[in-house]
Amino acid sequence: MTLHTGWSRRALLRASAGAAALAAGGTALAGCSSRTTASGATRVTIWSWLTGMDQYVAAFNAAQRDVHVELNVIAGGLSGGYAQQTNAIRAHNAPDILHVEYQGLIQVLATGGLREITDDVADLGDGYSPAAWRAVRPDGRTWAVPMDLAPMAFYYRKDLFDEHGIAVPRTWDEFAVAAEAVRAADPAARITTFPLNDGSFFAGMCWGAGDPWWRIEGDTWLVDVASEGTLRTAAYWQDLIAADLVGFGGTGTQDWIAGMHEGRLWGLLGAAWSVGTLKRSIPDDTGRWAVATMPTWGGEPANGMQGGSAFGVSEESPVPEAALTFLRWLCTGEDYPRIGATFTSPFPAYQPIRNVAREVVSNDFFVGDDVYDVLDEASARVPDWTWGPNALGLFSTVADALGRVSTGGTTIPDAVREVQAAAVSSMRGRGLSVREGSPA
Repeated sequence: MTLHTGWSRRALLRASAGAAALAAGGTALAGCSSRTTASGATRVTIWSWLTGMDQYVAAFNAAQRDVHVELNVIAGGLSGGYAQQTNAIRAHNAPDILHVEYQGLIQVLATGGLREITDDVADLGDGYSPAAWRAVRPDGRTWAVPMDLAPMAFYYRKDLFDEHGIAVPRTWDEFAVAAEAVRAADPAARITTFPLNDGSFFAGMCWGAGDPWWRIEGDTWLVDVASEGTLRTAAYWQDLIAADLVGFGGTGTQDWIAGMHEGRLWGLLGAAWSVGTLKRSIPDDTGRWAVATMPTWGGEPANGMQGGSAFGVSEESPVPEAALTFLRWLCTGEDYPRIGATFTSPFPAYQPIRNVAREVVSNDFFVGDDVYDVLDEASARVPDWTWGPNALGLFSTVADALGRVSTGGTTIPDAVREVQAAAVSSMRGRGLSVREGSPA
């Protein structure tokens, strides 16, 4: 896939015409007036909703005396975190470090509130997974430091697949065959659930089809949610749902957990962070589960992502060097996987520290192929993908449109066409230059 490095900075910033929508209802948190502590350390503020960030901050502060980081825990990004940060940027009261997920970077960048750090972190580029490095360089310049990566994979009940002689699917055609075999083996069981209430999941699945929903040509946004790859993905899952070969309920619920443990669901299409979810949700299932790369459509394997965090430095921060000192430690240092392993299963975006994660993360829950080997392969398969200036809001639009599929009110392909129209309307309403379809 071609990396687009000639995007217009003006095109990105023109998205700020609609970025104010993010700020609705947000509340700015008070910044610190003094930039040094009583002991003389440079004071750095960070706002984040990342689980365990308090532990990372405490460890960093204990390890040295030159920089002191102060954390404000804010609501999750889509639950108000982005609104808080956007309000603070507009009020010139932003923290030194902002939490920016890959899918939210363009919207935060559109506010003009991020500092370009291309030269400051140029030495790190070779160490990052290409997917992570591309994600923080939407116009060929670097705007954030990647922390983790979330390639998607197929988690499955190896004990049940083996018992019934069902081959692990490597293509989507094989997946459909396996879905039929699972139901034949147990009429109450399904191979997985396709959560119709999760827009980010659907985007991740479509990412694997290789057709980005957004691109930029000069000052024009190309919007192609209803691309060939996405419509192929939509039709495929519509057929499986109509044939009653997969569920369509949400993940993470008590019913979902029970279904996974009791064998009513034999698999999960999830991200790298699903490793920790499974361990926490069904700890008694140790030795039953394995992980494989996502099935492919044929041809060159491609794999989507679902989530992933990075951190940017505020444009108006008076202490950018100190902020980057912390971010280098947080995102590229060995303490990140060592501390993270105490409460999750981190998959660092910075490749040199993945071996540390391998050493410290317990792998006894899964059998079969090594989890980190599978995730390494999955991350190498991620093609170029552009997030648009309305990506975060579009997740809700997708979930709303897909929500009618379960009642027969629409089909997934028709819902995709609705989302395409909504995406175009939203962007044009912000005054952006928009063209529908793929690049010429």
